[in-house]
Amino acid sequence: MEILKVQNLCKTYGSGENRVEALKNASFSMEKGEFAAVVGESGSGKSTLLNCIGGLDNPTSGKVFIGGNNLFSMKEQQMTVFRRRNIGFIFQSFQLVPELTVEQNLIFPLLLDYRSPDPRDVSELLNMLGLTDRKNHLPGQLSGGQQQRVAIGRALITKPALILADEPTGNLDSKSSSDVMNLLTQASRLYRQTILMITHNMNLTSSADRVLRVSDGILTDLGGNCDEKLS
Repeated sequence: MEILKVQNLCKTYGSGENRVEALKNASFSMEKGEFAAVVGESGSGKSTLLNCIGGLDNPTSGKVFIGGNNLFSMKEQQMTVFRRRNIGFIFQSFQLVPELTVEQNLIFPLLLDYRSPDPRDVSELLNMLGLTDRKNHLPGQLSGGQQQRVAIGRALITKPALILADEPTGNLDSKSSSDVMNLLTQASRLYRQTILMITHNMNLTSSADRVLRVSDGILTDLGGNCDEKLS
């Protein structure tokens, strides 16, 4: 089942001598349960790609379909609601609410959508994240790795069609990075969650089913088992 379809996505900044083509006709698709990594140098266009797919930035041209829905045919309010219900975001900086406990941060996206969390889902997720005994702690009482696990749970709780992860291990040590990658892989397998992750760390691509590379705004699908191609 196709979850994400990107068609001829272009993003241009500036004009004349200051014109920068951040994305040049990027096209690819992802199936349900697929875990793909996007790699590329700083400034290559990979963050622009992620932001356009998530509706956080508008492309100059091209289309993004999520679950068959044309994202940029929607009006602003419609897109906001659609994004909240269908896209989960995991950021490098965690972006947790400091005054809320682990459990409260976890269910916050549901409350924003006026939905009641299922206690069984919350309990199962806390257990998978290894945070059951930390559910009443505030973010400031957690390690960086634990905070990122909360952020992953927050992205999963709405059971979105797609999760977009922006350098999810960028602020973590090697042990915490490994734990986060294991959780993302587990989410992809256990919940058949479709995940698109950008990273500058080539070592993390081994967890992904596919690797995409962005270089000077041009996207190339490297497929799976890309160690040789990336070296």
